[in-house]
Amino acid sequence: MTKADLINIIAEKAHLQHKQSELVVNMVFDMMSDALRKDDRIEIRGFGSFVNRSYGSYQGRNPKTGQIVQVPPKRVPFFKVGKELKEMVDYIEGKATQAT
Repeated sequence: MTKADLINIIAEKAHLQHKQSELVVNMVFDMMSDALRKDDRIEIRGFGSFVNRSYGSYQGRNPKTGQIVQVPPKRVPFFKVGKELKEMVDYIEGKATQAT
């Protein structure tokens, strides 16, 4: 599903005009981006949570030249799937799938 698909589905199900649905989706994404930028945790019960993971500086290698370079520290958004979503995705035709 793409962002455009999401906008269209919300417009249809909520009986909104396309522009209204697009505004809602963009506002939600903007608010989530702002929260992560401020290093806030986003938790959507039953779905999952978004957090930033921090990685320290380390020495890496340029794959083209082989030159060793210092990679600066960084924060990367990470999504952790919620238990309910995980179970729903794993649920197939009345039975939970089992690892073999």
